[in-house]
Amino acid sequence: MKRLTMSLDDDLADAFEALVRSRGYENRSEAFRDLLRQDLGSTRLREQPDAPCVATLSYVYNHHQRQLALRLTDLQHDHHELTVATTHAHLDHDHCIETVILRGRTDAVRSFAQSVITQPGVSHGNLNLVPMAVHHAQGHEHLQPAAAHPSPAKGLKRSSR
Repeated sequence: MKRLTMSLDDDLADAFEALVRSRGYENRSEAFRDLLRQDLGSTRLREQPDAPCVATLSYVYNHHQRQLALRLTDLQHDHHELTVATTHAHLDHDHCIETVILRGRTDAVRSFAQSVITQPGVSHGNLNLVPMAVHHAQGHEHLQPAAAHPSPAKGLKRSSR
C-alpha cells in the first residue's frame, strides 16, 4: 500500500472533512479511495464503451399509459442477454417503479437504458453503471469489479512521479 500526502486549501479541506463526516466514513483515506474509484470508474466507462459493466436502471412510469407496460416488458425480452432481473413496485393508483439489473457491454447497457427512459409515460429514469472486468475461473468467464486504473488516454504519457 502506498501512502500519499496532499495539500489542500482551507476551504476545500473543510468541505472534504464535512463530506467525510456526513457520509459516515471512519477516516479520510476511505473517503478519498471511494471518490477516486468513482472517478476512475467513470473514466473507464467513458473511454472503453465495449468493456463489461453491471448496472441498475430505475424508472417510474404511469401504468395507465397505453401499452407502456407491454412495451417495457418487450424491451426487456428483446434484450434478454442484458437483463438479469427486474423488481416492480406500485407507488400509487397510477404510478409504478421498476429497477432492472443489467449486465453486458457498457455501450449496449446505455443504449438499452435510453430506449426505456425515452418511452412515453416513463419519468425519472436513472442508470447507475459499475465497471467490471472479465475473470476466467473454473473453465468459464466471471465478472469482477474492474481494476481502479484505466489505461491512459491516447496521446498522454504517464508521469513517472
